Amino acid sequence: MQVLILGSAAGGGFPQWNCHCPNCRDVRLGRAGLSPRTQSSIAVSMDGERWLLCNASPDIRAQLGASPALFPRRGLRDTGIAEVLLVDAQIDHVSGLLSLREGCPLDVWCTPSVHDDLSSGFPLFPMLRHWNGGLTWREIPLAGERERCTFQVPSCPGLEITALSLSSNAPPYSPRRGAPVTGDNLGLLLRDTLTGGTLFYGPGLGEPSEAARELMQQADCVLVDGTLWHDDEMIRLGIGHATGRDMGHLALAGEAGMIAELDALPETTRRILIHINNTNPVLDEASPERAVLERHGIEVAHDGMQLIL
Repeated sequence: MQVLILGSAAGGGFPQWNCHCPNCRDVRLGRAGLSPRTQSSIAVSMDGERWLLCNASPDIRAQLGASPALFPRRGLRDTGIAEVLLVDAQIDHVSGLLSLREGCPLDVWCTPSVHDDLSSGFPLFPMLRHWNGGLTWREIPLAGERERCTFQVPSCPGLEITALSLSSNAPPYSPRRGAPVTGDNLGLLLRDTLTGGTLFYGPGLGEPSEAARELMQQADCVLVDGTLWHDDEMIRLGIGHATGRDMGHLALAGEAGMIAELDALPETTRRILIHINNTNPVLDEASPERAVLERHGIEVAHDGMQLIL
């Protein structure tokens, strides 16, 4: 199983276009130890030719241009992207589908609640019907009391995907904002049935449940939410009014933070943070907070990072 990290930042990217926080200021100035990042997305392949895109970032065009494995090679119009899987309906995970319209029809795997939001509040499915048939919904059957399922996708034979509903939040345009339901946010356990290699992917891991911890314990590598260092980080900086928990993200610091969750994993587990907000001090390689991560054996994902499992 090959995993390519196309983008590692949270919504808005890094630097965020309208932000003058210390991190954004310094990365624009080219200060050493800070690197620009696009909005979070990964791609997974079993053969290096056909790729399952997990989340379609608004930055997808730039990400494809920076990823030779996804270049067109087999015809005048072609792409390495064979299918798309969405872990939620957040704008920074789905609006890249608009930029993929020339590649329609395109199969998109998502839950019923995500499909509902993308058919009404942010109606990508109806809009894109006008481009060669648009998006074909492939259901991840999580709804009601069913909070977990295992399935496979045609583009990745030998890849077993277990989807688990996470406790996070629905998008601002969703009628379920503040009251999410099963299937609004997913964590994924990806397993190569040939090698046994496993990856847990949870960019919106807001409140880890026992079921989520169980899947993380099974993984050789976890790629999880590193949005904020402090829960009230944006409030402290004077650039927002919401906490991390309000937005559906678990802060890294604190007795019950993400660092503590990752410390509970087996020593052999590789721990990597993704979906890093532009305000998070860990983006600065010279920061005390980055040194804390290093002492705990936790890595920070970067655009173009590759994993083999």
